[in-house]
Amino acid sequence: MSSTAQPPIAAGPPLAPGAPHTGIWPLEVNRGIYGVYCLILTEASLFAAFFASYYFLGTNKYRWSIDTPPKMLLAFVMLAILVSSSLVMMWGERMVKQRRFGLARAAVVVTVLMGLVFLTVQSFEYLAHWKTLTPFTDSYGSIFYTITTFHAAHVVMGILMLCYLAILPNYGPTKLPPHRAYRVVSLYWHFVDIIWVFVVLLLYVIPHFQFYGL
Repeated sequence: MSSTAQPPIAAGPPLAPGAPHTGIWPLEVNRGIYGVYCLILTEASLFAAFFASYYFLGTNKYRWSIDTPPKMLLAFVMLAILVSSSLVMMWGERMVKQRRFGLARAAVVVTVLMGLVFLTVQSFEYLAHWKTLTPFTDSYGSIFYTITTFHAAHVVMGILMLCYLAILPNYGPTKLPPHRAYRVVSLYWHFVDIIWVFVVLLLYVIPHFQFYGL
C-alpha cells in the first residue's frame, strides 16, 4: 500500500459534503470584498430612506419651520477633509501593491487622524447649530440631526476599522484571514466619504435654492 500523501488542493470547486477541506477555495480570498459590498448596499439603503424622509417631511410647511438654510462653510471643510482622506487611502492601496507596507501603514494612520479632525469640526458645527436648532425643535431638526449623527457613527466605525488595519502585521497576500484587509477597509471608508457628498448636496446646498418661512 502506498503511503504517498496527496498534494493540497489550492483551488477548484467546493468539495463534496463530508470531504475534508485540504486547501483554499476560490471564494476564500474574496469573501471580505463580497462582505463589505453587501454591508455597503445595506447601509446605502438606510441612508436612502433617511434622505427620502427628509424630503417627505419638507413638503409639509406646518411641520417644517426652518426659516434659513444651514450654513455651508463647515460642511465644505468637512467634505474637503473626507475627500482628501479617501485620496490618502487610494495612495496607500498603491503602496500595498508595490509592497511598500511602511508607507501603506502611514497612510492608514494619516486617515485616522483626518477622520478625528472631521469629527472635531462636526462637533463645532453642532455647537453652532444647537443655539437655534435641536432635535426637539421640529421635524427639520429631528431629521437633520438623525442623518448627520448616523453618518458620524459610520465615521467612528470607519476609524475603528482603520485602527485595526493599522495594527495588522501584514498587508501582503496571506492564506489566513483577514484576506485583503486593506482593500476591504478602504472600500468602507470611500463609502462613508461618498455619503457625506450626498449629505452636503441634499442638506446644505440644495436648501439654498429653496424658499423658507412662507
